[in-house]
Amino acid sequence: MTLFVHKYGGTSVGSVERIRRVADIVAKAKHGGAQVVVVLSAMGDTTDKLVSLAEEIAPGARGRELDALLASGEQVSTALLALALKNTHNIDAV
Repeated sequence: MTLFVHKYGGTSVGSVERIRRVADIVAKAKHGGAQVVVVLSAMGDTTDKLVSLAEEIAPGARGRELDALLASGEQVSTALLALALKNTHNIDAV
């Protein structure tokens, strides 16, 4: 079985339509018999917005709290892609 690793940056998942397009690409590979691993960035400029918010709350913030905040952007993209795969292509993301 072929293994594909797909990486999509912020612009690639920057809107609902773009996430749907990524879901179509992933589904095509999956339905073609490939095993697919997907790595996603946060949508558009989400990371920049989160960093800005963190700076307002705690200037110079570092460490696990900032890491958790920034990871939330990737979690949103991942959840939306999983929903698109399930809803449109009947693929369960694991």
